[in-house]
Amino acid sequence: MAVLAATIAPLNMGWAQAISSDDQQSIAPEEQQKRGGLLEEIVITAQKREQSLQSVGIAVTAISGEQMREYGVEKSYDIAAMTPGVHISGNLAGQNTQFTIRGVTQNDFNDIVEAPNAAYLDEGYIAISQAQTFAVFDIDRVEILKGPQGTLFGRNATGGLVHYLSNQPTFDSVEGYVDAEYGFFDSPAHANGGRIEAALGGPLGEHLAARGAVMFSKHGGYLKNNYPDGAVGGSPGPGAGVNLGDDDTLAGRFTVVYQPTDSFYWRVSANVERSRLSTGPFQSKPTIAVFEDVNGTNELVNVIDVPPGESRASIGPGGVDLGTDLDNNGLFGGDDAPGAEFFGRFAPGGDFFGYLDPDGKGFSFSGDFAFDDANSTDTWGVNNNIQWDISDSITLTSISDYKDYEKLLFIDVDSAPVNQSANFAGVDATSFTQELRLNGTTEKANWVLGAFYLNIDNRSDNGLKFPVNSVVPGAPFDLSSLADLDTDSYSAFAHLDYQISEKFAFILGGRIIQEEKDYRFQQAIFPTQDSRKINQAPRSPLARYSGQTGRKPSRMIAAIPYGRGPFAANIPRMRIC
Repeated sequence: MAVLAATIAPLNMGWAQAISSDDQQSIAPEEQQKRGGLLEEIVITAQKREQSLQSVGIAVTAISGEQMREYGVEKSYDIAAMTPGVHISGNLAGQNTQFTIRGVTQNDFNDIVEAPNAAYLDEGYIAISQAQTFAVFDIDRVEILKGPQGTLFGRNATGGLVHYLSNQPTFDSVEGYVDAEYGFFDSPAHANGGRIEAALGGPLGEHLAARGAVMFSKHGGYLKNNYPDGAVGGSPGPGAGVNLGDDDTLAGRFTVVYQPTDSFYWRVSANVERSRLSTGPFQSKPTIAVFEDVNGTNELVNVIDVPPGESRASIGPGGVDLGTDLDNNGLFGGDDAPGAEFFGRFAPGGDFFGYLDPDGKGFSFSGDFAFDDANSTDTWGVNNNIQWDISDSITLTSISDYKDYEKLLFIDVDSAPVNQSANFAGVDATSFTQELRLNGTTEKANWVLGAFYLNIDNRSDNGLKFPVNSVVPGAPFDLSSLADLDTDSYSAFAHLDYQISEKFAFILGGRIIQEEKDYRFQQAIFPTQDSRKINQAPRSPLARYSGQTGRKPSRMIAAIPYGRGPFAANIPRMRIC
């Protein structure tokens, strides 16, 4: 599967920037010379064949590996800062992230839910949405396609896709590099850290080449923890109250290429990554509910930050203290039953339990459920890519990809020194994809025919942990939502690019998808003692694309596209009752 691939030549004055299709079309040669050098033609395969970026009627941004190193890109989501129309959404204090492309995003961070924006690594689909967060090292380039890509790339490319391509082995010479860095965080925690990245590759024989790369990154917690200042309830376990934000990541990749003839290419690559993190680093601030009288009933109209010195539990009509809703029946203060309400705050300006962040912002807080290396992600995968030129005009491509992903993440529900509960998210998932594709060319047409299979086996456990010494009666126990989701997806696709004239091309494509899901779910309560362990609607199957592309002498491109990107049927959001 020759997914989006782009190259960009370095500029001799040393500046770098992400290049999009619009950018390249608008830079005239004389302007390129003024900037200090000529940009080489950027070649992409967004339509499963090599094309100049200028001749493709879709929005594409390409970023070279050199540019990513200059901008300090270390995680997959860092490219969002360099790409127009691309943002990052996340939860668990940013330890789970997903791409948002042109406003298309996923608000449900369940581990069994696939993202609406596809991510690829070396032409292998990352089917597990939370696995889209990974270390970036020895990368040749990344390409971002914006807009639905359902025809050639299938479901869950509704908003677009992000494709990382690593550096490949070379047959002509041995090459490699070592990059190392060290620094510190300017915060009260005085954390320091370092990163080293190295790669080596070259020929092993006339027809065989290999390349290996490794990356190690480690830094301490940058969020200063003043626990047990303001503690309510006992400690949730040994080692609680550490500084947060530490990260210890080790990753590697090894690739072998066998090319006995110009018409046959076989590449096998394996990758592995292990990360150990602190519990989710974040700070909390107290808020207060504001109510107004609507037809004789107190209705919630706003939630605002608690002003300094605020002593009310909530703000009712006329500014009176409306109290709380301790019995959780939707009635506040004076509207509630006698004894079911609470008026005032334990500490002016603080939260319900009286906690007030030491500085209100910055890098200091006090939190009980804070542990070193309590969170973990482990992933490994194997990718097999075979390309065979059957004739001068037809190429057969087979791409097989297997990934295994495990994670266990914890985050304190309030980031405060109150031992009540912590949220946890655990998953053990595997995915396998197989694509067979024929690419062909004629005098006026380029065509693609293909078939695709996807299997996802996902086991997740999400819920709330009530640790030892929690203020919640009955602790310790875990309230878990356990889900098993097995997915089998089959699809066939076709794509035609017909050159009507020198200036106009007509593009038509389609994809049909058949999907089967087996879902099992249960909620349970587990007694536990260890504070850092857990006991663990159909859519349209059709994807379409059509459009006309016209090229003008002014180097501008005009396109009239129509696309539809189907999204895989998902299971409704799990809730903790």
